[in-house]
Amino acid sequence: MYYRILILALLLLSFGCKDNSCDIPEEVASIPVQVEIERLEEPFFRAENSGQVGQFLDKNPLFADIYLQRSEYPSDSVLIKSLLPLTTNASLDTLVQEAVAKFGDMQPEKEQLETAFKFIKHYYPDYNVPQVKTFVTGLGTLGNDLFVSDTLLVFGLDYFIGKEATYRPQAYEYILKRYEREKMVPAAMLLLSNRFNKTNITDRSLLSEMISMGKAYYFVKEVMPCTPDSLIIGYSGQQLADVHRNEGRIWAHFIEKSLLYEKNPFQIQKYIGERPSTPEIDKNAPGRIGTWLGLQIVRTYMERNPNVTLQQLMADTDYRKIFAESKYKPKKK
Repeated sequence: MYYRILILALLLLSFGCKDNSCDIPEEVASIPVQVEIERLEEPFFRAENSGQVGQFLDKNPLFADIYLQRSEYPSDSVLIKSLLPLTTNASLDTLVQEAVAKFGDMQPEKEQLETAFKFIKHYYPDYNVPQVKTFVTGLGTLGNDLFVSDTLLVFGLDYFIGKEATYRPQAYEYILKRYEREKMVPAAMLLLSNRFNKTNITDRSLLSEMISMGKAYYFVKEVMPCTPDSLIIGYSGQQLADVHRNEGRIWAHFIEKSLLYEKNPFQIQKYIGERPSTPEIDKNAPGRIGTWLGLQIVRTYMERNPNVTLQQLMADTDYRKIFAESKYKPKKK
């Protein structure tokens, strides 16, 4: 595969939030949504004894019940006993201080969430905005990097401090690149898309997996229209410029190898699973390239079918129909 980086393409990707797709329609902007991000890392790590940890749990019952899985412990005293040593852990205190310094008042995230929730309520009027909390997890000791449920959204801030953090998640470099502040809210919206993204468990082909993920990415783009693709799919600007330029050649690989209806899980993972690259196509082709292709198919389908709503797309599990009606066929250059 011949790769050439187009400066114009990179500039368009870098400043994509300034295009027309960023205009927020008045009917969306006027939807009343107010997000309050409650910072729980500081009060939790200020606890010095069992009583104070217990008070934290009682003051934050939803967080304790859902995120800390309170019911999994035989009693609160057992949960408190497991949490207390962590509140005085010097390494975790370092992460708390670095998270506080990095994220400040989280005004950018607050604005992103309010816009995203306005769009979701526009498409799904009955949607109830969840409570939003932050926490320092000890990089997995106390919880996940992101948690999304119908009633609660939690950001594990220590995962997203970035390169300057004293401690970083134990992950490969290509995954660490996605643990950056500006990718945190898009990643949360990708998780939240699972609530609306209906799937067909009887269709386990590569094409179905590609389009299912394509629908998820498309959802995020619809509710975060000012966010560049690079932050949504987790590719660098250079990688995106490359794959767009070589889209026809990438697609030709899938067709020539008869991959679309492949059902072997090992083969499927090569194209949608976490990998630094997809050497089957080219040593420089990024991993998860099948999911990127899925997004292109879904976009093409929606462009060709302007009467299809986001709700209808997310509820549709006829992946072969979506593919057929997209008439997706990029030219090989």
